[in-house]
Amino acid sequence: MLIDDLGRYVALHCSLGFKFRTQRYLLHKFVKFAASRGDRFVTTARVLAWAVEAPTPEQRRNRLLTIRRFAIAMHAEDLHHEVPAADALGRGLFKRKLHHIYRAEEIQRLMSAAAALPPAGTIRPRTFVMLLGLLAATGMRISEALALRVGDLTEDGLIVSMTKFKKSRLLPLHPSTRTALDEYLSVRLRFARTNDAILIGNTGAPLSYDTAAGVFRKLSRQIGLRAGSGQPGPRIHDLRHSFAVRSLEACAFGRESVSRHILALSTYLGHAHVTDTYWYLQATPTLMAQIGAAGEALQCGGVA
Repeated sequence: MLIDDLGRYVALHCSLGFKFRTQRYLLHKFVKFAASRGDRFVTTARVLAWAVEAPTPEQRRNRLLTIRRFAIAMHAEDLHHEVPAADALGRGLFKRKLHHIYRAEEIQRLMSAAAALPPAGTIRPRTFVMLLGLLAATGMRISEALALRVGDLTEDGLIVSMTKFKKSRLLPLHPSTRTALDEYLSVRLRFARTNDAILIGNTGAPLSYDTAAGVFRKLSRQIGLRAGSGQPGPRIHDLRHSFAVRSLEACAFGRESVSRHILALSTYLGHAHVTDTYWYLQATPTLMAQIGAAGEALQCGGVA
């Protein structure tokens, strides 16, 4: 059955160290869709029928390619599984997504909305305020924040061990961030002592990615950053992009200063290569003004 095939396929990827979160979600959705129609094998017609239900061309193509990789693996075991063509929905041209660079007041509004989450007086609103504050102040990946343990907080900062590249790093914290984290932990310890996760829900269990992402979307719609359900808009991961861009905006002017800053930023963000950090940068009015000033200085015979 398809559900059994999926279980083996997911288990294989997880055993190899892949988080496989988005792929697992899409595959489960497809298998449920196909099984409800009596399918025992992957068929091209069913894959396309499910893929075209996605709201955008990019999401349709992502659905197709995700199921296609699953189909290839299953076809190697049983020829009854069909493998849809990669270009069955057209050839997709890669387009870089324009990320939302949050303004300080937008982050404040998100945190204020989080503080008002029900039930009042529980750890839930405090947890989401802490999560949003940590992501904005440190640029951590959300997976890193959710994996933090009480023992990861040291006198020198936070030790991030559950990283994308399996390499721990130390994040020095701004005094205001450290104070907020200490205050949160003093409350958090009253709600749960059965596990050592820093960010927990009302049950005392560690906060999950799906819960965090879902509440973030709800808060974003509530304050007007996103349109209705299912509509695109700013993502929680854009807080990481915002940290990188705002950090560069605040950098001292000058080529050498920027070079040193980019290297430090790359280390702080936990990137394997400095070129990975460039992916997180995009033009803002402040950066464009700085670039223009540097170009003008160079044109006038100065040093950019």
